[in-house]
Amino acid sequence: MTATEARYPGRAPIDAYGNGGFRFAEMSHRGSILCLPSGVYPWQQPDPNRIAAFAAIFAEAPKLELLLLGTGRSLVRPGGDVWCAFQEAGVALEVMDTGAACRTYNVLLAEGRPVGAALLAVE
Repeated sequence: MTATEARYPGRAPIDAYGNGGFRFAEMSHRGSILCLPSGVYPWQQPDPNRIAAFAAIFAEAPKLELLLLGTGRSLVRPGGDVWCAFQEAGVALEVMDTGAACRTYNVLLAEGRPVGAALLAVE
């Protein structure tokens, strides 16, 4: 779990993104977010190159098969140590721009797949 309370305690599709935030479940959030099986959380330190940024995801790894990492306007691949940490946790990692990650997350969520998303906000 994360150190903060869930912004939304459950799974919800992403309705919109941009302007520095996201809309989901008839709510809006300014900043980056983590979409996990336990809820939608603010992503407090969204640095895709630091393993510590993914601690909440690793805590829920048994409930996830795949994490979609949305890296903003363009795709930015994290370092090798992050990839290794995901492999050790048994969670597949797919990296794409935030828009593609939101769309893919919504499709997989609708299919009932065990998917999570770490999404960097886009201005």
